[in-house]
Amino acid sequence: MQNDDILQAVYQVIRERKANPSEQSYTASLMAKGIDKILKKLGEEATELVVAGKGGSRDEIVYETADLFFHTLVLLGYYDIVPDEVYAELRRRFGISGIAEKESREK
Repeated sequence: MQNDDILQAVYQVIRERKANPSEQSYTASLMAKGIDKILKKLGEEATELVVAGKGGSRDEIVYETADLFFHTLVLLGYYDIVPDEVYAELRRRFGISGIAEKESREK
């Protein structure tokens, strides 16, 4: 499975859990609790990744990055935004200076 394939596969499971919630599903419980809970978890995971990055443990960084990716996909799923839209935006930015790209958004 390629890298973007696993993200797509996880996203499809998230969409399935959203469409067919189960009491046994963590994803369905997040969706049921709403956007504030999803955003809170996303913020927690981002913070945990920052702490792991500061600590420098490769395993912790990998683990926390996976958590952040997962919760980001939950947010996308909540709003029915497919990962391909994010990939397209990354492709659009590729090869453009980060400074120039940011300036283009500020106008």
